[in-house]
Amino acid sequence: MPASEPTLDIQPVIIAGGSGTRLWPLSRAQYPKQFLALHGPRSLFQQAALRLQALAGPGCNVAPVCVVGNEEHRFLMLDQLAAAAMPDASLLLEPAGRNTAPAMTLAALAAQRDGRDPVLVVTPADQSIGDEAAFTAALHRAAAAAAGGAFAILGVLPDRPETGYGYVRCRAAAGDALPVERFVEKPDAATARRYVEEGGYYWNSGMFVVRASVWLQALAQFRPDIAAAVQPAWDARSTDGCFVRPERERFEAVPAESVDYAVLERCPQSGRFDVRMVPLAAGWSDLGAWDAVWQVSPKDADGNAAVGDVLLHGSRDTLVHATSRLVGAIGLQGVVVVETPDAVLVAERGRSQEVKQIVEALHKSGRSEHALHRRVHRPWGWYDSIDQGPRFQVKRILVKPGASLSLQKHHHRAEHWIVVSGTAEVTNGEQVILLTENQSTYIPLGQVHRLANPGKVPLEIIEVQSGSYLGEDDIVRYDDHYGRS
Repeated sequence: MPASEPTLDIQPVIIAGGSGTRLWPLSRAQYPKQFLALHGPRSLFQQAALRLQALAGPGCNVAPVCVVGNEEHRFLMLDQLAAAAMPDASLLLEPAGRNTAPAMTLAALAAQRDGRDPVLVVTPADQSIGDEAAFTAALHRAAAAAAGGAFAILGVLPDRPETGYGYVRCRAAAGDALPVERFVEKPDAATARRYVEEGGYYWNSGMFVVRASVWLQALAQFRPDIAAAVQPAWDARSTDGCFVRPERERFEAVPAESVDYAVLERCPQSGRFDVRMVPLAAGWSDLGAWDAVWQVSPKDADGNAAVGDVLLHGSRDTLVHATSRLVGAIGLQGVVVVETPDAVLVAERGRSQEVKQIVEALHKSGRSEHALHRRVHRPWGWYDSIDQGPRFQVKRILVKPGASLSLQKHHHRAEHWIVVSGTAEVTNGEQVILLTENQSTYIPLGQVHRLANPGKVPLEIIEVQSGSYLGEDDIVRYDDHYGRS
């Protein structure tokens, strides 16, 4: 009998640490764009994970997804993976953002833990793909090239001059894995037009495929400082369930650099590493700004894209995204309008890359809208600050079934809790009581207390805080299921 084809060992990797500032106000630092459902019922992060798992098939052994992400987003990632029925994923938690090259190095070291040397299929968490079958086929071609020792990147044939993407120049015009001549930085408008007219240039999708050992060899050659700094942080890692944490102080000392700058752009001229580009024709977008969201959104006959409760009149080529109220627009052309409960963005669509300037201004002025939504997600559920004034604040709080807040007290505020739906288990000093719909309780200032949901349906309460200081940092935790005490 003929020998069977060798099985290709694939380790999917999602880089999920971005902040998505150009999609403000929907994307915030504590809830960035990769966790948003911008089109369809699943978030971009969930879509990326499911696409990578679809690589499994004859001749391909696909391990559970490895996610490299921000420590602060760990429960958000865990919840979204569970909702996508992917509970076996592992999460490598960065205590500080150091760009994609250190993140990729963590994934490569993790992949080699058991003596394996898999092909790493690496993708950002925040991209959109229209044709998933074409995407899977392109990744299989890239994995085959990487199995032979090459770096394989996915490139997209440009359909317009685009200044927001990096470009790749190839030495051949056709084939499954084209030899890369060089990488090109984000161009100005005139240069981008020339690239499209000349041909041979592709958008750099930010997705690449390479063996773990090849990545580590290339990093050691081109950026030995990063390799030397990541290794001790990895060696001193700690593990908590599916969470793997590199040692904080050592990782904070790692130089910050992207995969492209640190390694890929140096490979074509090195003579040592073979870099190939696999063309991707799958309706790709990195959704880097609101104009890109408009590009991939369903549109009406006038080119308008609308999400939420929106009424449009006499408008063309406009995107309106409403999340909490009715938005009406009259006579707009080429405009983006994004409404959230605490902020509204209005921008010329062609200038949507400049939204990051608004985010920077918010950050410099000390305002919270760059980082937090009015609804703030926590590992136990969420809270929504629905009203506030001098010495009072009103919150709507949802606690997931079986979850509980920390055992805690406040120095400067008292709290009134009213149960709207579900069952609440309330620890109030030495007393533990159960409350159901329309029942309430009072937590005096300085009292040790806890709110828990012992039921099988979500618990929703209204909390009224009153006191001299109502900041979230007025909290002393005595016991916490999420490691925050």
